[in-house]
Amino acid sequence: MKKTLIAFVCALFANSAFAAVDNALVVRAEKYLNSVTGLAGDFVQTNNGKSERGTFSMLRPGRVRLDYKNMPVQLISDGTDLYFYDKSLDQITTVPLTSTPAGILVRKKIDLQNADINVVDTTQGKDTFTLKMNLRGNEGLGNMSVVFNKKPVGLNSWTIVDATGNKTDVKFNGLKTKTDFGKHYFQIQRHKTVSTSGGDDFYD
Repeated sequence: MKKTLIAFVCALFANSAFAAVDNALVVRAEKYLNSVTGLAGDFVQTNNGKSERGTFSMLRPGRVRLDYKNMPVQLISDGTDLYFYDKSLDQITTVPLTSTPAGILVRKKIDLQNADINVVDTTQGKDTFTLKMNLRGNEGLGNMSVVFNKKPVGLNSWTIVDATGNKTDVKFNGLKTKTDFGKHYFQIQRHKTVSTSGGDDFYD
C-alpha cells in the first residue's frame, strides 16, 4: 500500500495526441481553482480494486493533508514538500510538492493555459466536466484527470495514471469551504517515547 500511495503523490501527467480541448471549460476550471482558498471534506481512494477512506484538507497556497481512516498514514504538505508519514514505523518519505498532482491544485496562482501545466483533453457530461493534464516536458511520466461539478463549479474527483499505467481514483464528498485550520495543522506531529522515572512520556 505504501508503494501505491507514493505512486499516487509522485505521479505526473501524460499526453494525448488526438485530444480535443474546450477552452471555455479550461477557463471555468482555472477561475474556480483560483477562487478557492481552503477546503475540507472526505475522500475515497481506489486503486487496483481496493478502496481506502479518509479526510481531505487543503489551504492555498501549498498546504494539503490527507488522513486515512484505516491505515496509520498521513499525507501532509507544509507548502514546500509533501510528506508520506507512516505512523506505525515512525517513518517519513518526502517528495517536492511541485512534483505531485496536489501541487498543481494548490499553487499561489493556477494557470492552466500559459504555464507549465498542459491541458491535453476536455470532456463533459450532464453534471460534470473533466480536464486531463500533464506537465510540459514530462508527458511520458503519467497524467492527471480532474473532474469538476458543473453547477456550481466545484472539485469532484481526480484520477492519476503513473508511468507504469497504474491508476488511482480519488473521489471527494462533502467538500466545504474552510480556512480556519489550526496553526500546526499542516505539519506532522511526531511523538517519541522516552524513559522517565515515572514511566514513558511523549513529546512533539
